[in-house]
Amino acid sequence: MRVLITGCHGFVGSSVGLCAARAGHGVMGVGLSAQPPTGWPGAYRQMDVAFSDLAAPVRDFQPDMVLHAAGSASVGGSYQAPVDDLRAAVMTWANTLDGVRRSGLAPLVVFPSSAAVYGNPDTLPVREDAPISPISPYGFHKAAGELVAREYAACFGLNVVVARLFSVYGPRQRRLLLWELYERAVGPEAEVVLHGTGGESRDYLHVDDLAGVLLELGAVRPAGLTMVNVASGRETRTIDLARMVVAAVGCAKPVRPLGQAQTGNPVNWRADVSALNSLVPVAVRPLEEGIGACVRAWR
Repeated sequence: MRVLITGCHGFVGSSVGLCAARAGHGVMGVGLSAQPPTGWPGAYRQMDVAFSDLAAPVRDFQPDMVLHAAGSASVGGSYQAPVDDLRAAVMTWANTLDGVRRSGLAPLVVFPSSAAVYGNPDTLPVREDAPISPISPYGFHKAAGELVAREYAACFGLNVVVARLFSVYGPRQRRLLLWELYERAVGPEAEVVLHGTGGESRDYLHVDDLAGVLLELGAVRPAGLTMVNVASGRETRTIDLARMVVAAVGCAKPVRPLGQAQTGNPVNWRADVSALNSLVPVAVRPLEEGIGACVRAWR
């Protein structure tokens, strides 16, 4: 299989590219930088995904799957600069879809959406047919991207998978909660402070497991528009995650929640993954194992 990845310098794009190459697939990356990421295993094209003509590289590479990993990736950043986040989230995606349309080819196009489109779901585990009710600009912009995906599937016949990612983690991700907990665990402070109640929960999936799912979807090539949760289907409280990190680091620091809710962050998430399991086999490593691997890589 041949996989074209926009945003190949980012966490998801770079991780999926490396996994695809290890599995024997041909890989091409597209990004803003003049050089590919360090250790990039395939071809590379410097392009601005929001404005460049992607039809030519799609025709040249002839991918079986296009993974759109460019765009925004921060709830906090979307509050600070919502219009910039909108441009990064929607324009890069729309231009990628239109490049595929104009290429005349028919690869599977994958949009990594987010569980943020659900906001605070009424029931857990949350299914794909739950109401779309985002509570952050980031979530609204992902929902807008899903609508654009529906447009190109319905109006132009593209085969598009909208993969609603929950909490993806891995050793190449040196930001967000897991990395912040690691820094607090190895830092000079006497305790690990949580900016929340500790009772918030998320559904964690290692990025290599995500890559395996996406590559399997590329092999299956579902037709039309497919909306699917991509997650482990397991719920972990933030305080328990922090204790796992402390244990993996090997320190004895106590974990202290501040008890303050954070703007734009849902309280609890757990995905219903039955639709995903009906499409492709899903192998999910235990969270403790994944955290241990991250800690070993970060040290």
